[in-house]
Amino acid sequence: MAPNINPTLPLLLLLLLFTLHLSSVSAWKKEEFRTCNQTPFCKRARSRKPHSSSLFATDVAILDGALTANLRQPPPESPDQDQIKPLLFTLSVNQNGVVRVKIDEDPSLDPPKKRFEVPDVVLPEFESTKLWLQRFQTETVDGDSGPSSVVYVADGYEAVLRHNPFEVYVREKQGKRRVLSLNSHGLFDFEQLRVKQEGDDWEERFKGHTDVRPYGPQSISFDVSFFDADFVYGIPEHASSFALRPTRGPGVDDSEPYRLFNLDVFEYIHDSPFGLYGSIPFMLGHGKARGTSGFFWLNAAEMQIDVLGSGWDAESGILLPESGGRIDTLWMSEAGIVDTFFFIGPGPKDVVRQYTSVTGTPAMPQLFSTAYHQCRWNYRDEEDVENVDSKFDEHDIPYDVLWLDIEHTDGKRYFTWDRVLFPNPEQMQNKLAAKGRHMVTIVDPHIKRDESFHLHKEATSKGYYVKDATGKDYDGWCWPGSSSYPDMLNPEIRSWWSEKFSLKNYVGSTPWLYIWNDMNEPSVFNGPEVTMPRDALHYGGVEHRELHNAYGYYFHMATSDGLVKRGDGKDRPFVLSRAFFSGSQRYGAVWTGDNTADWDQLRVSVPMILTLGLTGMTFSGADVGGFFGNPETELLVRWYQLGAYYPFFRAHAHHDTKRREPWLFGERNTELMRDAIHTRYALLPYFYTLFREANTSGVPVMRPLWMEFPSDKATFSNDEAFMVGNSLLVQGIYTEQVKHASVYLPGGQSWYDLRTGIIYKGGTAHKLEVSEETIPAFQRAGTIIPRKDRYRRSSTQMANDPYTLVIALNGSHAAEGELYIDDGKSFEFKQGAYIHRHFVFSDGKLTSSSLVPNAGRTLFSSACVIERIIVLGHSSGPKNALIEPSNRKAEIELGPLWLRRGKSAPVLTIRRPNVPVADDWTIKIL
Repeated sequence: MAPNINPTLPLLLLLLLFTLHLSSVSAWKKEEFRTCNQTPFCKRARSRKPHSSSLFATDVAILDGALTANLRQPPPESPDQDQIKPLLFTLSVNQNGVVRVKIDEDPSLDPPKKRFEVPDVVLPEFESTKLWLQRFQTETVDGDSGPSSVVYVADGYEAVLRHNPFEVYVREKQGKRRVLSLNSHGLFDFEQLRVKQEGDDWEERFKGHTDVRPYGPQSISFDVSFFDADFVYGIPEHASSFALRPTRGPGVDDSEPYRLFNLDVFEYIHDSPFGLYGSIPFMLGHGKARGTSGFFWLNAAEMQIDVLGSGWDAESGILLPESGGRIDTLWMSEAGIVDTFFFIGPGPKDVVRQYTSVTGTPAMPQLFSTAYHQCRWNYRDEEDVENVDSKFDEHDIPYDVLWLDIEHTDGKRYFTWDRVLFPNPEQMQNKLAAKGRHMVTIVDPHIKRDESFHLHKEATSKGYYVKDATGKDYDGWCWPGSSSYPDMLNPEIRSWWSEKFSLKNYVGSTPWLYIWNDMNEPSVFNGPEVTMPRDALHYGGVEHRELHNAYGYYFHMATSDGLVKRGDGKDRPFVLSRAFFSGSQRYGAVWTGDNTADWDQLRVSVPMILTLGLTGMTFSGADVGGFFGNPETELLVRWYQLGAYYPFFRAHAHHDTKRREPWLFGERNTELMRDAIHTRYALLPYFYTLFREANTSGVPVMRPLWMEFPSDKATFSNDEAFMVGNSLLVQGIYTEQVKHASVYLPGGQSWYDLRTGIIYKGGTAHKLEVSEETIPAFQRAGTIIPRKDRYRRSSTQMANDPYTLVIALNGSHAAEGELYIDDGKSFEFKQGAYIHRHFVFSDGKLTSSSLVPNAGRTLFSSACVIERIIVLGHSSGPKNALIEPSNRKAEIELGPLWLRRGKSAPVLTIRRPNVPVADDWTIKIL
């Protein structure tokens, strides 16, 4: 058992620890975290010159439906050099244009241990889509003296294994134009595990911490090239531009690589490649010439990635086939294996579908969780909760979820309540539930080392904690003081953890309570770089360095599974996690962490959330108002106006900030924030439909402009505007007291101002007047958006309210859209219990038809009707519309675009058609 710090440790020492920790909150302490030069594997990889790799492929064959080979290098030139053992190479092909390349040490050559392969990320069903290769062709490429092996990937695409020098790439069959390649620049390096010999000094030291590295250096690095790409995107999480900037090359001075290493970073700075709370090693290249491609490295160790600027290799003498633009990148990881995926696209949505076919599509959220959340560290007690709840009603502001941070617990012991401050937690939750509202409490991974705490006693007795390098329970410091951390890599321990969320075990919880996982990078206040030592030990002898970036993922998974178990498999979970990894989208939502109340942080929230969505994590948002600091009122209002379009919409604040609920800033500002929240609630049917699209296809709710307009170069580096689905374009206001904004509206069709209905030409930038009332938002011509225009206390209370359809006609006087409805909470939609309507307006007629397979049409029903149909871009002459098959008429009038908003020009409105939302019908304008 690990040395246990006495729980009666003098209060002064405890206060000192937390004072030191919280002092870092006031400013990010860069020196607490390693740079590339302080990270030996990164420094080594960056120092290598192009074509320094001498690997070549031998023994090429087809085995178990895959192309296999041994990767060797020539004998060492001197006896002092190590002879590298052959590496095993496997290339497999899956349906829909996915190529998987794995490179590992050969187990038959008796390595000191098995290198770590990240489990439970790749979907089991992905394995069933493997195409069993029967043969390969050989040809000579690029003037080589020897052959290369070529295999089929998909119609029009091939994968090529170049034998000598070793290289692998995907190309178009016609014209043999490359799409993606690995090791084109000969930067591949694979440090093999070794047994420590006398005299070997493998220890690494940083800030008083020593990493013993028992198997020596074990890093992997290689170059990846994206052909016909104008920009590359992805690899969250960084507070930086959406299009990734070069980190090395001519004109780039002293830049760090993009780091992927999950860390608890206080008050992070914007415009930085520094790694934050989560890591998704998935990059996309996009260009006008060809479209989109993607590359994913399944590896949970620390990773550093260079984007290499044009001309970086000018002195290398390498000449790659040129077919337009090419972006080279260098991928470096401390440990693991090569387990990489090439996605051929060619469209941006194709690449996202291909990636989520490997790691899973986003979970379908409960409807309430897509509405507005109110959070603070901390709502003090039950009286405070009741007061905040009643004030929302008093000021006619809807909300769905009230959150409690760490102070609600009994001494930072999770799954407990401070019974002085929260004596009746069930009653408190039931009062919220009576209004259709929910509560979220925080459950972090650090367990207080207190012999009187049942959770700690049980985890200790079962041996469920992560171990230190000596095999004792790892003891680190976090909010409770001395803490230990469950080993979530172990499926048995994840199952044990999930049982803690049952109503019986989590005393004081109700079915209306959901969970927030914070600090799960994991955060360790006295650890190296505020996290767990790399030589800590997990299930199966895996070192923490090998799985660090996935620790929070497994914790998120176990918590989500716990909520599913609590509801006997009937209730969709809601879990917000700060740390994440590839696949986290299957288990809930994430947010961008501890941001700051300033305009730059408002601006950077957009590329951060866009990047998360592009890499699978569509259910994401940023703390509205900024977690640290006190936002000026104008900033807070602008943040609500932008945050209303985030997929995850939550206001949150640090306990040292002034209270900032929406009614505390004067009547006019309350009105503006209320209006922003009302906008979100009106658009909930549209958002929920988009979440279902994400759930089925992986295509994100919040999208870059180029996802909808992939050939429009003006959209490729736009950081300020985004699409919500395919129908809405939104651009924030990121500067105080601004009077005008330039907004680029892409495409050949027109756009309608979301608030006023005024029409704007597409394919050009518009200089628009900016008012305090709203931020620029537009509906794309040719689309139909569903709304609910009656305001209630919560989304739950809107369930039976009627719908409004807003039809924005294009130049052909046509439009289409969709509406998805289910019960908003259960898993029955997976059995077909849902309504999915397709609306088409053409030739003056609106048609509603079902997208549900026939077998599922009777499994879910709704009594809701459509009570208003607004047609933008139609002449104002008609007076009536004919509804079929009921053969009745509905009146047409000029009415407001929004019922409870400011002035707008009257628009053509079909009043009270009252057609059932679940039925087939047509409405013809007479």
